[in-house]
Amino acid sequence: MNSFNYKWQPNKELLLNSNIAQAMKELGIDSYEEFYKWSNQQRTEFWESTLKRLNIQFSQHSNEILNTADGYEKAHWFSGSKLNITDSCFTSSEDNIAIIHQTGPNEPLVKTTYKELREICSQIANGLECLGLKKGDPIAIDMPMTLEAVAIYLGSIMAGLQVVTVADSFTPDEIKVRLDIAKVKYVFTVDSYSRSGKEIELYRKVKNAGKYTCIVICNSDEGILKEDFRWHNFLSNKKTYKSHQADPEETITILFSSGTTGNPKAIPWNHTTPIKSSSDGHYHHDIQEGNVVCWPTNLGWMMGPWLVFATLINKGTIALYYDSPLDQPFGKFVQDTKVNMLGVVPSLVRVWKNSSYMEDLDWKSIKCFSSTGECSNPNDMAYLMDLAENKPVIEYCGGTETGGGYITGTVVQKAIPGTFTTPALGGGFYILDEDNQEADIGEVFLDAPIPGLSTILLNRDHHSVYYEGCPEINGKLLRRHGDQIEKLSNGYFKAHGRIDDSMNLGGIKVSSSQIEETVNKLDFVKESAAIGIPPEGGGPDRLVLCIVPATEVDLEKVLKETQLVVKKKINPLFKVSECHFYESLPRTASNKVMRRKLRSEFLKK
Repeated sequence: MNSFNYKWQPNKELLLNSNIAQAMKELGIDSYEEFYKWSNQQRTEFWESTLKRLNIQFSQHSNEILNTADGYEKAHWFSGSKLNITDSCFTSSEDNIAIIHQTGPNEPLVKTTYKELREICSQIANGLECLGLKKGDPIAIDMPMTLEAVAIYLGSIMAGLQVVTVADSFTPDEIKVRLDIAKVKYVFTVDSYSRSGKEIELYRKVKNAGKYTCIVICNSDEGILKEDFRWHNFLSNKKTYKSHQADPEETITILFSSGTTGNPKAIPWNHTTPIKSSSDGHYHHDIQEGNVVCWPTNLGWMMGPWLVFATLINKGTIALYYDSPLDQPFGKFVQDTKVNMLGVVPSLVRVWKNSSYMEDLDWKSIKCFSSTGECSNPNDMAYLMDLAENKPVIEYCGGTETGGGYITGTVVQKAIPGTFTTPALGGGFYILDEDNQEADIGEVFLDAPIPGLSTILLNRDHHSVYYEGCPEINGKLLRRHGDQIEKLSNGYFKAHGRIDDSMNLGGIKVSSSQIEETVNKLDFVKESAAIGIPPEGGGPDRLVLCIVPATEVDLEKVLKETQLVVKKKINPLFKVSECHFYESLPRTASNKVMRRKLRSEFLKK
């Protein structure tokens, strides 16, 4: 490998032909700093311009871009318009490639055109109507990220349904929680799928979660219960469908994100949320017509829907690899499909670095990477840059409730591994210390309104989660986000993980209390506190359990038993790194466990 280049600067081509450069030229703006300032201070004009650049399709145009009559918390975007956001996913030429996929190592590459994808989506929408489903009914998708998953997702939104997305890694208990919150009756799934040579029986897991009617993509009819539908029987022969035209605030998707209490927050996305996703893809990831975009993900995480909308609305090609992204066959898929934008989580890069699997491959087609889900390690990101002969990593941080990122990078600014260069265009944020004063390091508060920001939750009071107790600046109430960010002396930014009682385990956000409720059911645990500790240099949080034992018990047994219950009841991908015994947990005057104090003690070690 070549020596690392710890700085990257844009070449002349990017400074002339990137999406940001073209937008600046049209507006007569000379510098990125001026462009960001305009996008933040003149948000109505910026988002009106962005609608045109993205070619968002309206059947009835908006009376006004932004309406704040109900306050910034309940901002209304594109009031009076009618649209179905899936129409904006099919503005590319019918013959262009919408999806290219490979089912596994040594399998052929399969290309699906925009015309073919729309026809499959139409067959699904017609099939859903034949089931008697009507506008606003919730259906769920619990399956890997495949061509069929993308088509089911888009076809369901075409038909005016709400799509509840569930990650295929979840346990039956976690599946049930999500499906019950959204009151789902029909679930799209697969009988099984292969990952790293292991066969995973997903249909059985969904059936163990509860009495939900399944529509199953299956290799054979064997084992499929009579009350469920086989894919080939469900799919309509009719290949045209007129999409349901809706108010911009009509729900299209329900995703889940952990908060600081028990069950996950159910966060609705509406027809405006993908505009934020595709705007970030357009400006910050420079996705252009014909670009191939690959991001190993799942519809159950926000980056799954993000990938669909950010790629298709920008007339790109989604690259889907059905097997594990950990090994060299995935890297060869990236090479053979000539991926232009590759998304990662930092822990994935660390695996590549430790294994050296990707070092002999030709990744010259990549023009940029993007990294999200965890705090990045600069050395790992420098290694990633070098795999593609020094291409930039666009750090990207946001959340399910933001529809995209609030802080990121660009291809027109110098890039330093592991750092962010700019707030996302069309919005802004403040970094505040514990006294709610602006600081170089502290908690992030968003400056609403921004398209994509949630305005309702299905199972929480939205105001209390995001606004209650937040400070005001210039008479405007700020919105809580929960990340800790540091502004560096060079003007760039660095992430330091969550500041609230959530943690990020391998790119999956989970609440401390969700883990604690599970661990506390063990007979040898009196009470517990779960905290996430970021490793030195960045990367996914380590899960540390602080336990007050109910009986005399061996620490090694506690570590083993808590690991088993966390994997079984919450997520098989989670790992308990350490357990520590306490006589009592530190508490506030109101008797709340002081997780921040525990976390601070571990960070000092």
